[in-house]
Parts: sequence; C-alpha cells; structure tokens
Amino acid sequence: MSNLLAIAVHFFKRQFRSIPVPITSYAGRTVIVTGANGGLGLESARHFARLGAARVILACRNTERGEAAKADIERTLTPSSTILEVWPLDLCSFDSVRAFCRRADKELDRLDVLLANAAVLSIGSPKMAEGYEMQVLVNVITNFLMVLMLLPLMRSTAARWNVEPAVTVVASEAHFFTKFVEKDQPRIFESFRPGRAMHDRYGTTKLLDILLVQELAERLDAASAGSSPIVVNTANPGLCESSLFRDIHTIGQFLLSVAKLCIGRTSEEGSRALMAAVAGGRESHGKYVDSGKVDDPSPFVLSEKGKEVQKKVWDELVTLLSWYEDIETLVSGNVTQVVGRPCL
Repeated sequence: MSNLLAIAVHFFKRQFRSIPVPITSYAGRTVIVTGANGGLGLESARHFARLGAARVILACRNTERGEAAKADIERTLTPSSTILEVWPLDLCSFDSVRAFCRRADKELDRLDVLLANAAVLSIGSPKMAEGYEMQVLVNVITNFLMVLMLLPLMRSTAARWNVEPAVTVVASEAHFFTKFVEKDQPRIFESFRPGRAMHDRYGTTKLLDILLVQELAERLDAASAGSSPIVVNTANPGLCESSLFRDIHTIGQFLLSVAKLCIGRTSEEGSRALMAAVAGGRESHGKYVDSGKVDDPSPFVLSEKGKEVQKKVWDELVTLLSWYEDIETLVSGNVTQVVGRPCL
C-alpha cells in the first residue's frame, strides 16, 4: 500500500509540472511522427512545423485522417515553409513497417527526428495480429522494428550534417503500476495472449519500451566506441486528452473523464513533453523523460532484476525480428550497406 501511495504522489506531482512551449529550432531538419493523425502526434507535428522543420512526415495507419491532420496544420500555420507529407504506416503489419522504412531510405536524404508516438490500448476486445497480441505488436515489436530499420539513415544524417539525430519512444507512467507477470516466462513475447492480465498489458508494453530503449542506448554507444551519434530516449506525456482511451469500457471512460477534467493535460500540453524529450540532447540518452524532465523510471526498471529482464527482452526481440532484418547489423552499423544506404 505504501508503494502505491508513493507512486500516486509521484504521478500527481509530475502531472502538475509546468512544461514550457518548445522553442528549439528544427530549421532544415526532417522529422517523422507516427500516429500523427490526432492527439499528441498531431500537436507534435504542428510544433515541428511551427519551429521550421523542412519536412515532416505524418506516419498514419489511416491516411484519410492523416490528410485531415495535414490540412489542419497547414490551416493553423499559414504561411509555412514546412513540407508536410502523409505516409501510410500500419504497425499491425511487418510488411507495412518494412515498406515504410525502405521508402524513407529511398526518398529522404536525411532523418533528424523519429518520434515513435503511435500506440494502442485494448482491454475489452483484445486482438491478435501477426501472431502476437496487438498491443504488444504495435507498442513494442513493430515499433522497434521501425526504429532499428531507420538507424542507418539517422547514422548517415549524423555523419553528413554533423548533427545529433533523436529517437523518442513515447512511454507512460502506467509502467509504474504493471505487475509484469510474464517476466519470468521462458519466451516473454510469446506469453502475451488475450485474456491474460489484460488490465496490465498496456503498462507492460510501456515498461518494455523503456527497457528496450535503455538497452539500445547501451548498444549504440558500444558500437560507436563510447558515444552514439544518435540520441534515444523515452517520454512520458502524463495523463492527456487523447483518442488512446477510446476502447475502454463505460465505467473506465467515466473515471478517466473525471481524472482528465481534474488534472489532465490537453493534447497540446502533452505534446510539449514529447518535444522536450526530442530536444533533450545527450543528457537524455537512454533515459526516461517524465513531463519534460529526465527522471527515474519505476523501481523495477532500476533493479538488478530489471537489468536482467532488459537483456532477456532485447535478445528475444532480436531473435524475433531477425526473421525480417539483420538487427545486430542495423544496431552496430558494421557493414558498408544496410537497407540500401551506407553506414557512415
């Protein structure tokens, strides 16, 4: 009970933290925002355009909604020199993710920011996709396939323009509350199935995101003999107005509505937390950025058990994704050609 009270106090303190409007310039930069058709993704894309990004890719499963989001940004920021493009990306499909990344490698001459914002939350009607429970697939597996496949393009961007590209994966304070009952299973990803601990599932996926980003940061640094040219981190926007909760049942919707009314942030305010993580620089590398500031993740993440599970989950993910790409090579960059682009 004391643990839950401490977590609740931590949450409330962070929820009332003021997050400044972002001012970092993105002039000349190319940005990808996933789940950009609404909510935090839309508002983040709007910020990037306002801050002078040369090109912002709105990566959306529903391209019609993506086009509506693009029109909304253009309407509110007229005039703007930013090129806004809507690209299809369905994180429920390995083929869609691979096609998206190969298109990026072919059509983009640089990639400075990847904001991996897209996610799903499903409690009442859990589904399977590509053989995995959908939340685990979308929030973790294909999310990281995309991140890893785009590393060569970001690595070449860093070398060619002497910049520090950023990858921000959106996390959640929900990771503090998950029991992660699957952590001792011999094959963690395969143990996630509909009907089992579904109330914990979203928080568990966000915990996995944090563990995997920490491990990725360590491996990128090792591959670069000390300091990766790419900054990777996770960002918690707090409780915000969002379409994420649309599948929650009636009682849950009521409780969420009350909470959002009392302490919730608007989508724009939540997007500031994501923008702060993107602009976090070297001090945020491998870190959890909570409501705009680098902070400690859950005690489990920082524990010895957490470190053990972190390695285990990484190894499992690499094995799983190796059916689709040479993951170790994407991370190390130790070849002359990856996904069609030199690893400089």
